[in-house]
Order: sequence, then structure tokens, then C-alpha cells
Amino acid sequence: MKAMVLAAGIGKRLLPFTKDMPKPLIEVGTETLLDRNINKILDVGITEIIINVSYLGDMIEKHLAKNYVDHDITVIKEQCILGTGGGILNAIEYFGDAPFLLINADTYHEIPIDELPTEVEAAHLVGVPNPEHNNLGDFSIKDNKVIISESQNELTFAGISVINPVIFKTTQLPKAPFDIWNYVLKDLINKNKISGHEAGELWIDVGSPERLSLAISAHKEEN
Repeated sequence: MKAMVLAAGIGKRLLPFTKDMPKPLIEVGTETLLDRNINKILDVGITEIIINVSYLGDMIEKHLAKNYVDHDITVIKEQCILGTGGGILNAIEYFGDAPFLLINADTYHEIPIDELPTEVEAAHLVGVPNPEHNNLGDFSIKDNKVIISESQNELTFAGISVINPVIFKTTQLPKAPFDIWNYVLKDLINKNKISGHEAGELWIDVGSPERLSLAISAHKEEN
């Protein structure tokens, strides 16, 4: 199995931290968010990693070149941000027909990714209990399948999933930029083709200064 880390976003909600620094290179403790996720991927035996970059992407490239000389990491540059769906579509040739692990670079978590399935019909999503900033949630799970309610959902998408690349080859997609949730996953969820599970481990979406502070506090408690 290969992995892809989504690292192209601007991180507007994290200003001023992201004015001169791409969000994936923000440090929590002595480790960047990107390094933390790369190391979690390497720790479970996945050795081929694709990372898309755009905003301040040269800084990420230099960081990877300096710190991962002996690792099989491919950087894909986006001249303009393609969105989560467009970014994956732009890299889809690297995965062939095999499902791959997909992780957002801005997640700070302790979710055991080695417990995710390696074979999926379409996709498998990890959900976490709804945080305060997303109290209506994204989806619920019934009989191991992801379902969406028009009102209240029990879980928030953790930004961690296993994706079968076939869904990008058989779905009619818009011109990039587009996001994977609205233009790829929702339709498949409605067709009952997406599996999922709830994770109860530490998870923080580092998408704002307040949540960055939470991650820093969690790191201090861990150490």
C-alpha cells in the first residue's frame, strides 16, 4: 500500500502563523505536523508516500529533501490549489489499481492507521466524536457503512481514509479545483458503498490558532 498526504492548503484560518509558513510545517513540540504524519505512515510499514504541495510548496520540498533523503517520497507541485479531490486526481496515476492511505497533513492524532483495511470497494473513512467546531458532524455509521443525516450526524471525518483509485476513474468529475467530500464521497455514501469506523483516540484538526493550542497542550501532556 502507498500513502498520500494532502499538504497543499493555504491555512487561512491559521493566520498569522501561516503568513510565511505552510501549515504542514508548523511545529507542535519538536516535530512539524507533516513530519508527525509521515512518521506514523512509515511506522506501519508504508514506504512509498506522495505529497501534494502548492502554497509555499518550495519550503515543504526543501524540508523533505533535507530530512527524508533515504525515503521514497514523491512531491507533486500544484501551480494553483486543486482542492482535495483535484489534488488526488492529479496524482491518481501513482497508485495504479491498489487502494491507498489518505491523510490530511494538518491532523494531530493517535489513531492507529495500521488497523485500517487494505482492501475497500470504494473507500473507508475514519470518524471521530464531533468536536465543538463541528457539532452537527459529517456522518454516522450503521452496520459498518457510512450514512449521512440531513440534520444531526454522530461523527466528524478525521481526514484519514483508505481510497480505492477506481472511484476517481469511474466517477464523472468537475474541472479542478474540487473537494473529495462533495464531489466524490457523498454520492458513493448515498449508494451505500463507503465503509467506516469510529476512532476514540486523540484527534485534533489543527485548523485554527485555538486548535493549534490544543495540539500543543496535548503534546505536553504526552511528554
